Order: sequence, then structure tokens, then C-alpha cells
Amino acid sequence: MSLAMGQLGEERATQYLIDHGLRILTRNYRTKRGEIDIVADDAGTLCFVEVRLRESATFGAPIETVSVKKQQRISYAAMEYLARYVSAKKPRACRFDVIAIEQIPQRITWIKNAFSVTTRY
Repeated sequence: MSLAMGQLGEERATQYLIDHGLRILTRNYRTKRGEIDIVADDAGTLCFVEVRLRESATFGAPIETVSVKKQQRISYAAMEYLARYVSAKKPRACRFDVIAIEQIPQRITWIKNAFSVTTRY
């Protein structure tokens, strides 16, 4: 998939979230350990959104491409985002969502709480 297709997918996902009442806080938040496609506010819940675009589900659905390793990279970036932008005095609920976009047939699926992060001590 080309960079232009990826950007188009993120544009569609952003508009989809806006149309469903979310406020977009930032896009393409990058750190050394990972990237978050979209950070949004959903009625007070901070959403870290991964966008996955596939031409079709012939070789698997878009959600199937969010591997455990990808989830870890997203969660590392989310922890850095929280440390940088969210006050410890005002904690916020957070979740990890996936917007799965298929080109043929045209379909957008929003998976809330697509995965969770567990911490080991």
C-alpha cells in the first residue's frame, strides 16, 4: 500500500470519528518506540486509534494486521503521550481502538477497546 493510500485511510478514519462525536487531539503522534495514528477524546475518554486499510478482506481483515508487536508499539507511544500531555493530578480513562477500512466493499468498522495493555512487575 502506498503512503498516499495510508494518508487517505487516516483522513477517512478521522472524518468518521468526527462524524461520531469525537474530538481529534492529534494525528501521527510519533515517538522512538512507536506511533499512534489518531489521538481523540470521546466524551472524556482518551482514545488511541490505529487505522488499518486493506483493499479487500481476501487475504485477511484489516483488524488481523494489528499484531501483538504493533499493539506494544502503540501502547509505548500512548504511555509517552500520557506522560507528556496528561497531568497525573487529573487522570483520564483511556482505550485503544482500531478503525478498519476495507476498500472493496467499502466498509469502515470501528472496534472500541480493540486491545488492552497489561503491565508486568
